[in-house]
Amino acid sequence: MTDVSVIGCGHMGSALVKGLSRVDTHRVTACDRNHDTLEALDPYCAQTTTDVAEAATADVVIVAVKPNSIESVLDDLDLPASTTLVSVAAGVPRSFLQRHTDATVVRVMPNMAAETGNMAAAVAWDDPDDAVAGLLDDLGEYVVVDEDQMDVATALNGSGPAFVYYFIQSMQNAAVAEGLDPDAAETLAAQTFKGAAETVLRADEDVAELIDAVCSEGGTTIEGMEVLWDSDVESVVGETLGAAAERSRELAGDFDDE
Repeated sequence: MTDVSVIGCGHMGSALVKGLSRVDTHRVTACDRNHDTLEALDPYCAQTTTDVAEAATADVVIVAVKPNSIESVLDDLDLPASTTLVSVAAGVPRSFLQRHTDATVVRVMPNMAAETGNMAAAVAWDDPDDAVAGLLDDLGEYVVVDEDQMDVATALNGSGPAFVYYFIQSMQNAAVAEGLDPDAAETLAAQTFKGAAETVLRADEDVAELIDAVCSEGGTTIEGMEVLWDSDVESVVGETLGAAAERSRELAGDFDDE
């Protein structure tokens, strides 16, 4: 049983707490200044607290606050070298974190699907950390990346869910315009994305081969794909990810200057 504290229980922090509650391998403490937030999380964790010092006694301390708040939180923490500090703050490099703590520093970019155990996460560390690896396994899938790849990971899997929601909404709206019930359209669109994603993760074929498998000659899919191939959607997606990645680099630059 690993003691884990989550400091900062906004959307991401709460998703981590709720996701870890799905398994019984962690004893989770939720720490936040907002009493209403802690009351809502009480069923999902071993204890709640507004005291950062109390949360600092865990084996793994996850700091899930906004980038502009992380320095003040670190100043309140006095972590020994035996503790692992996990930061999920976008754009905050490990070099900055290491200047403010004696703890082992791991940087993770998770996403909101941690709540359901379907998280995609990128992790940057000096050496593999078994406790953090176990925690991430319980929340979904993760990949190890170099520190300088965290900005694009932030755009891809950190911001990515919002982009996917947009595509789901667009497909739903198009189906409704064709006469389908809105609730039915939402279910079909969302489940289609879920099923397609699971297929990509489990199939031996690459994505291009999977597209070809669905596109029967003269069928409905190939008609729709021709529209996509003739459009600039791939360029727009690239610009979307690029804008998010660039914002992450800007945030990192603010901390590098210190």
